[in-house]
Amino acid sequence: MQRRAILTGWMALVATVPVWSQVGPSKAEAAAYTGLHAAAHSGDAAKIARLVAGGAPVNATDGHGRTPLHVATFARQREAIRALVKAGADINRLENDRYDGVTIASVADDEETLRVLLQLGASAKQTTSRYDGTALIAAAHLGHDGVVRQLIAAGAPLDHVNNLHWTAVIESIVLGDGGARHQSTLKALIDAGANLQLTDRQGQTPLTLAKSRGYAAMAILLEKAGGR
Repeated sequence: MQRRAILTGWMALVATVPVWSQVGPSKAEAAAYTGLHAAAHSGDAAKIARLVAGGAPVNATDGHGRTPLHVATFARQREAIRALVKAGADINRLENDRYDGVTIASVADDEETLRVLLQLGASAKQTTSRYDGTALIAAAHLGHDGVVRQLIAAGAPLDHVNNLHWTAVIESIVLGDGGARHQSTLKALIDAGANLQLTDRQGQTPLTLAKSRGYAAMAILLEKAGGR
């Protein structure tokens, strides 16, 4: 009975966590953009350079606190990102919902834009989102295994605990589907040396959580790595 109550409790919590908390520019917002925001959205790197040379503030924000760099990241406009960074854009700035470019690209499973941001000096270590999480936790949650590997290579904190008391390892299990990409995500975290004994608020380890959800393949990965 106690185990069932615990399982019911964390399943109720999972149901309250949105899969997609980011808010990119709507079509109406994008259509209304002018200046650098419009150039960033359309990917016009030459116009970005001209506007900045003319005095346009490179870190200006829209109504959601999005800078042109955030807009370019949402729009997957990599040349615009390069132009903005060259012009002095703050590559690690958070918008109003506390997302940076790295987390935006990570949630979108946009490996190429993420690669560009990291190459330009963006940090994979920031605390982001209303959950006080990281880009790595968000990517693990969604099973974006290629993104997870990039973030690990960039020094993302493996064992950061968000305000739900979950790590990337835990989120790959409790918010995942147990399928191939979440298994690959978990393996990447294990191979990188993530702590497999950190528990959720109920004291459950990743192995316990995997078994309780019937994720046999994930449980085997954890057991082979010493999870208890």
